[in-house]
Formats: sequence, structure tokens, C-alpha cells
Amino acid sequence: MKKLLLVVLVFSCNFINAQEDQIKNTIHTFFKGLHNGDTALIATTIHKDLKLQTTFVNNEGNNVLKNELKENFLKSIANKKKEDVWLENLLYFEISIDENLASVWTPYEFYVNGSFSHCGANSFQLFNNNGNWEIIFLVDSRRRKGCEIKE
Repeated sequence: MKKLLLVVLVFSCNFINAQEDQIKNTIHTFFKGLHNGDTALIATTIHKDLKLQTTFVNNEGNNVLKNELKENFLKSIANKKKEDVWLENLLYFEISIDENLASVWTPYEFYVNGSFSHCGANSFQLFNNNGNWEIIFLVDSRRRKGCEIKE
């Protein structure tokens, strides 16, 4: 009985690690597309009904939640100047999975042309669409203060 329990435990851990690797790969591919201005690559990582939001504190000190249309988001990436270099440095991943739903938390630092722009955290929700993890919801926070930048 102990051997069977150990086999089940090892199999479960390997399955969870494989799922986490697939989820991380989806997110890394998303950012590769973002960095390269490649909306076709990003499209391979997102669900057709993707929801996007951003949170920040405005100049008056008010908390703001802004919705963004998927089409506008992709258009801004497609219109990125070739000479501009965007880098979103993900600091770590926290991943939770329940069957076909995953939640991922990724604090980040964002750089434009090598200069620090802002930091915050991304919160991804992913859906396992018959073996393909797709981003269905992305909300991020953005701030310039309280960041631990590594320049």
C-alpha cells in the first residue's frame, strides 16, 4: 500500500510540474511576442475572449481600474517602433491550478530602451483549452515608487 501511495504521489507531482511548465511557457511566449512586437505570437497564447485591465494610482492619488480592449492592446504592440526595446522582467511565478483553470502571479519590472519605466504585478488567469493553456484574463498593477529595481 505504501508503494502504491508513493507511486501516486510521484505521478501527481510530475503531472503538476508538467502543467506548471506549460503555463510558464505560455506566459514566456506571450512576453516574447510583447518584446518583439509580434502579435501573431501573442495570439497563440491568448483566448479569443481575453479580458485586460490595469490598476494604478493617478496624479490625484485616486486608485484607478482601467479596462482595455484586446484589439487595442494588440494594435499598440503591432505599432511599437522597431527601434524601441521593451523588456518586462518577471521576478518570480506563483502558480495555482485546479483542473482546467490556473492563476499566476508575476511581479515585474518594465524597461523601455534599457531605462526603468515602472514596476508592479501581473495576475494571469489561464484556461486549459483541450491541452493548450490560454490566457483568458490579465490584470496588472503599475507604479514607479516602491520598486526594487536592479539596474
